[in-house]
Amino acid sequence: MTHTERDATRHAGPDTGPDTAPGSDRADEAGAGHAAAAPGAEQPAAYLPIAEHGLIGDLRTAALVGTDGRIDWFCAPRFDSPSVFGALLDAAEGGCWRMDPVCAVASRQQFYFPDTNILVTRMLTEEGMVEVQDFMPVLRSHDPDHRQRLVRRVGAVRGRMRLRTVIAPRMNYGRDRHELDVRPEAAVFTTGALMVTVHSDVPLTASGEDGRDAEAEFELQEGDSVLFVLETSDPATGCPGEEVSREAAEQLFRSTVSFWRGWLSRSSYTGRWRETVHRSALTLKLLTHEPSGAVVAAPTCALPEELGGGRNWDYRYVWIRDAAFSLYALLRLGFTEEAGAFVGWLARCLREQRGDGELGPLRVMYSIDGHADLPEEVLDHLEGYCGSAPVRIGNRAADQLQLDVYGELVDSIYLFNKYGDGISWDTWSDLVDVVDWLLDHWDSADESIWETRAGRQRHTYSRVMCWVAVERMVRMARQRGLPADLARWMSVRDAIYRQVMEEGWHPGLGSFVQRLGKDGEPPAEILDASLLVMPMVKFLSPQDERFRSTLRAIGSGLVADSLVFRYDATVSGDGLDGTEGTFSICSFWWVEALTRTRQIEDARLALEKMFTFANHVGLYAEQIGVTGEQLGNFPQAFTHLALISAAVNLDRAMG
Repeated sequence: MTHTERDATRHAGPDTGPDTAPGSDRADEAGAGHAAAAPGAEQPAAYLPIAEHGLIGDLRTAALVGTDGRIDWFCAPRFDSPSVFGALLDAAEGGCWRMDPVCAVASRQQFYFPDTNILVTRMLTEEGMVEVQDFMPVLRSHDPDHRQRLVRRVGAVRGRMRLRTVIAPRMNYGRDRHELDVRPEAAVFTTGALMVTVHSDVPLTASGEDGRDAEAEFELQEGDSVLFVLETSDPATGCPGEEVSREAAEQLFRSTVSFWRGWLSRSSYTGRWRETVHRSALTLKLLTHEPSGAVVAAPTCALPEELGGGRNWDYRYVWIRDAAFSLYALLRLGFTEEAGAFVGWLARCLREQRGDGELGPLRVMYSIDGHADLPEEVLDHLEGYCGSAPVRIGNRAADQLQLDVYGELVDSIYLFNKYGDGISWDTWSDLVDVVDWLLDHWDSADESIWETRAGRQRHTYSRVMCWVAVERMVRMARQRGLPADLARWMSVRDAIYRQVMEEGWHPGLGSFVQRLGKDGEPPAEILDASLLVMPMVKFLSPQDERFRSTLRAIGSGLVADSLVFRYDATVSGDGLDGTEGTFSICSFWWVEALTRTRQIEDARLALEKMFTFANHVGLYAEQIGVTGEQLGNFPQAFTHLALISAAVNLDRAMG
């Protein structure tokens, strides 16, 4: 492909990408289908819609597999490692692993093998049907012998078909050149930092402009299959991994099915939306880094909140807020082991932050290892998804002050103490130190939950969650008889409550608002969907007229057919350019607020509407755009945990 041709095709967005969703009319509505290229012709560099992907993983990292069979996002060996395949952020230069029939494809379907995170992609052509099974083997919990592998089993379901695969890694976000060694049984891609070996039972040959890709073309008849196994390793060992036989691959498949089904069988949820809730639980588990207990916010970075816009952030880290809410959602379903692992991760994180001195303020986010230094960097050589630059890695929000995280964190540990194994003395001592700092600084301005970049403000939501932090500490101290300065704690708790009621309420608007007033002046008329959580955290009764009035105001000002904006950026001024879609977590908070105020029919309708915005395999990105498209990093833990909470509470309310 010439430079001119590449430039002409690389910006092709969702409207010109390969065939999209399985069994979904959205494929045609998005105009995303196109006839496959003639045999041997080079495929155009194009972007699938964000929603046209499924997720696989091994509890250490994850990969996105498109409905066209290509893997266009994979970081190794961890979620926050540099990408091996990154075509999601640059279709021409990011690298991917394609699996293409060489004839026209009439339709594509994609689904999960039942009750697992094994993804199946089916492609129907004029010559037959081919099926690609993609999974990353997980054999047992906390496996000390875990090997990071990505298995692709390609089989002909019926008819006869010729396929072409191209394996084109671009290491370190495309910044590192690799050496390619093609052997009879494998292709080995090596840089100084990573070795990627692809074993195959069809011959691979070097290809591409400079011979750094590997490809194969093969024919399958009904019942035939081909096996590919990618394995990552440290180049310092000089060992590219062992070849996997078909019998061994079948055992990996069966063991991985057994692992996921065994894990899911521990769920206590048997309600109306069992399949949907369990898919969200499986997704949250996929976003868990098992060796450490950390939970990442999403497996991707720099996916835009607006096509062509600049709100493109890296979510491959542990947000204290997101992880704490995830803990709550998993506890609701009976998964106490994950909660205990996260509490252990948190304890190590706090001790590292303290070092030999004082603990200081909690950081908003940490790396998987518990480090808080996450410098933000722009990758100028990548064009971004559908041309949505800049592509950012790292996250400058790590340096922000967000006081609400104290409430979310302490509340989740309170629930773990109540429903799990209980917290240790060391954990309690850490929490006392955390709250001691908060008692002296709760009345500070901060950036709060939405991480705005317009300077610190006195946020109402942050005050509510500061109250939650202190109130839950009081509860735990009383329940367990733990040592505490209860008189001081209760005095501060009550002062926070009075401040919210007096300075966070706007009489004219009849609603609590985003920012507190000051100097006796009423607060600005800025609605904020985060305040929907007030009854969920027991700050207000859901029948309190102040909350019901706030709910009505948010319904009039931020809700569009059950989809909820987090705030009106044109009014609040968040320090960022561009616009954004509705926030899916806020939409599920809306459902739960309706449930708690006993508007059951409205809540059920809103929940069912939200289910229609899931992708074909039940996954949600961070936001939903004006035409129903998914935007932002994908899939997002925050959204799936809110779905679980909303569904569980509504199911209970419906009896």
